[in-house]
Amino acid sequence: MAIASPSLLSLNSHISSASSLHRSPRRGRPFSRRKSWLLVRARNKKTNSLSVIEAKTSTDDVSEEDIVIVGAGIAGLATAVSLQRLGVRSLVLEQAESLRTGGTSLTLFKNGWRVLDAIGVGSDLRSQFLEIQGMVVKSDDGRELRSFTFKDEDESQEVRAVERKILLETLAIKLPSAAVQFSSGLARMERRENGKMLLELVDGTRLLAKIVIGCDGIRSPVAKWMGFSEPRYVGHCAFRGLGFYANGQPFEPRVNYVYGRGLRAGYVPVSPTKVYWFICFNSPSPGPKTIDPSVLKKQAKELVKNWPSELLNLIDLTPDETISKTPLVDRWLWPAISPPPSTGTTVLVGDAWHPMTPNLGQGACCALEDAVVLARKLANAINSGPTSVEDAMKSYGIERWPRVFPLTVRANLVGSLLQWENPVVCSVRNNVVIPKLVRLGPILEHTNFECEPSLKRQTSEVPKQQ
Repeated sequence: MAIASPSLLSLNSHISSASSLHRSPRRGRPFSRRKSWLLVRARNKKTNSLSVIEAKTSTDDVSEEDIVIVGAGIAGLATAVSLQRLGVRSLVLEQAESLRTGGTSLTLFKNGWRVLDAIGVGSDLRSQFLEIQGMVVKSDDGRELRSFTFKDEDESQEVRAVERKILLETLAIKLPSAAVQFSSGLARMERRENGKMLLELVDGTRLLAKIVIGCDGIRSPVAKWMGFSEPRYVGHCAFRGLGFYANGQPFEPRVNYVYGRGLRAGYVPVSPTKVYWFICFNSPSPGPKTIDPSVLKKQAKELVKNWPSELLNLIDLTPDETISKTPLVDRWLWPAISPPPSTGTTVLVGDAWHPMTPNLGQGACCALEDAVVLARKLANAINSGPTSVEDAMKSYGIERWPRVFPLTVRANLVGSLLQWENPVVCSVRNNVVIPKLVRLGPILEHTNFECEPSLKRQTSEVPKQQ
């Protein structure tokens, strides 16, 4: 079993303290009115119905924050840690009562690990998860179609499946306890005449923020406020789970894929006792939301009832709290059509901006990349002068768009190809394309990402508010 480090074992008390002291000003310790060290000048721009502000309400009950991050998922916590390592403080708002540590695991390739190393948490995670050596592709009758070894294709490659729970806890422990405010769902946001953002929470609490970073996932309220469309359902749903073998899991450290007709599955060892698995199937609509684990297990097993028995056994060994069924969605960021990722001093990171299907294993990796790129640009802007903050956000969008848009499209196309149902096409895929044409090296090129360590800046004094 993956063993948490001593610092992680103390996280419950750490988070409990944060939750009880920093849920909201009305239920716990009130916000302090800090002296502002960040001066932001909002430029005059043409506004739309979402951003017009004529707010004239009293500010007596409004707390002021310099940087507010909405969402304490991977993107939000990684952004907060990245900023902190560069000497920039932020407040993270999370609508749940604690870290949302449910779910299964996610696969991180070398670009994700380079970011985790840069923000100082890579070494904390490596010891808890197996390094995956390669992958094998099989047909639904158990016949092996192709196998690869990652380092034969790319010596620098590093692949590990990481439990989402432990990743979030590892990031959170790097932040001060008061840096994350729980039970703080965002109800609405407005841009004030001075360029600051007024955030109103579900419980009525109001905050005035100079910078807002939306890290609030695929159904992001911040993205909706900025004019982004809802993510688009791609025609596939996925069952996911995390099997547990009390006496040790029996699999080699490699990714196992099984391809059928309009149906595919995969599983990969996470630790000595845990194995992540998924089943992806075509569906004309997402269908009704189901959370009953017994129903989910029955549905998943029915899909692969004639497939190799090891997958069925894995589903049986899956704890109820780790199994889920979700529709797969994405959002294509068309040039000159889609909104930019920033407006004024509000910006999006990760799934809030570019939700993508999991077919390349790059959703979390790209969110981590976003976090360090944005943090560096903001830190440089803050140190250089207040007028460059908006420019820093624009620069972030210009740099990241050529990275995330092609990956979103590519992930979608790969998923569509693998979900073929036509028997002739599937036969060509299994007997020609995969065995003879597919090369792993080019497929892994998108995991190349250079990332220097994020280091704290030494400042002699904090600029005072003017």
